[in-house]
Amino acid sequence: MTTDFLLRQAVAHHQRGEFAQADALYEQVLRLDPVNFDALHLSGVAARQRGNAFIALELIGRAIALDDTRAIAHCNLGAAQQDAGRDHDALASYERALALQPDYPLALCNRGNALRRLGRLDEALGSYAAALALSPRYPEALCHRALALQELGRHDDALDGFAAALDARPAYPEAVNGAAVSLLATGDAAQALQGFGRALQLRPGYAEAWCGRGAILLHAGELDAALDSWRNALAARPAYGRAQLGLANTLRALGRRDEAIAAYRQAREAGADGATVDYLLAALGAGVAPAASPPEYVAALFDGYAPRFDHHLVGELRYRTPGLLVALLERHLPRAADNDVLDLGCGTGLCGPLLRPFARHLAGVDLSPAMLERARLLEVYDTLACAGIVPFLHEDGRQWDVLAAADVLVYLGDLDPLFAAARPALRAGGVFAFSVEALDRDGGGTEGTFALRASGRYAHAAPYLRAVAVRHGFAVRALEPCTLRQDSGADVAGLLAVMVRP
Repeated sequence: MTTDFLLRQAVAHHQRGEFAQADALYEQVLRLDPVNFDALHLSGVAARQRGNAFIALELIGRAIALDDTRAIAHCNLGAAQQDAGRDHDALASYERALALQPDYPLALCNRGNALRRLGRLDEALGSYAAALALSPRYPEALCHRALALQELGRHDDALDGFAAALDARPAYPEAVNGAAVSLLATGDAAQALQGFGRALQLRPGYAEAWCGRGAILLHAGELDAALDSWRNALAARPAYGRAQLGLANTLRALGRRDEAIAAYRQAREAGADGATVDYLLAALGAGVAPAASPPEYVAALFDGYAPRFDHHLVGELRYRTPGLLVALLERHLPRAADNDVLDLGCGTGLCGPLLRPFARHLAGVDLSPAMLERARLLEVYDTLACAGIVPFLHEDGRQWDVLAAADVLVYLGDLDPLFAAARPALRAGGVFAFSVEALDRDGGGTEGTFALRASGRYAHAAPYLRAVAVRHGFAVRALEPCTLRQDSGADVAGLLAVMVRP
């Protein structure tokens, strides 16, 4: 049998997904002809399709060493490099493929994928557009372009893109899953849940779709169903950090402390964010509480919470803090509507309409881009910034008449850094108004100062707040007990504070 005959047989098996037979024949060709470009290249492609990225890199690399003028080989090398996490190398390979063949839709689409993974989203959109100009119904380019739009927060445009991808390929699980993610981001949890279910019908072992479903069920309080979803995700992809962390969060919500602790430790081993895991372990009493919540934890928490934040907090938890805080603040403002006001941790803007009557300039700052996007829709803020509140106060350089922080200090334990940043950020006579969850005498903490609760939120004691105010030169004008909201049907006790820079 000639090498050409063997190669044709290998390709036939390869195209049918019969990788064992294809590999055996590719190897037979290479024994007869060790420098056969096609056998090296295609056996590398087959290795990548089986998940062996590093073998693919070696084989395709050997093929390119024989002939570096084949655009398809550079494109396939780039795909293997992306699989291996070498995104910059992948981008260079796609650029080489396009230098050889500029009108190559696959290379343009893959180039977009590399740019997207590198965070260069606008360039990625341009590359997808170039691919679609050559092939308008190219499903992968349509879907991946929608994913880039999704990352930019352009969820309505993303939904249009996923719909176009599904029109071109109706049974496309990645497009169905992507649409479900954007539906959730726009607040349509019911349709998103159906979307994740549809993706799982198309691909039962789709770990990302199981995770999407698990997150919705966890937020909805359907904890046993959420557990099943996380476990199905882990069955499909063992040691998947996102699924392991979701499993741990659900076990914590169920009050299964020891199992949750074990699951959090497994999540860390699976690659979940270490600072987040350590923080949640500390909330369960299995570690030392940090001085503040990790910024990544807070941003991720509220990015996921943003679509249902207002309805859940106000409608279900009877959240009253903004109204209570602004009513107290009003009694201590020296001027009615001539204030520069900064809403610290503004979230979706629940305080914005209440603060607006007192402000000639109203600004907001928050860690969560998704929350800020919803605040922007209110059109009550003059400016909005995405940042942590302490770094923002240090770096912004402006002075304010009012700093307001409703339900924000629950993510800060040690308040000294905040007060140290707040004092120079206020003009003389400026007012700092905030809420905290109240720590009673039996609440733990360091000498009755503050404590991290199992909820993942800090509580603060009134004597501690007074002491911090004195240390940083604030005069306490009001420190009043209140009920902030409900949690599991029980009132959450809090304190409202108004402090003034003399």
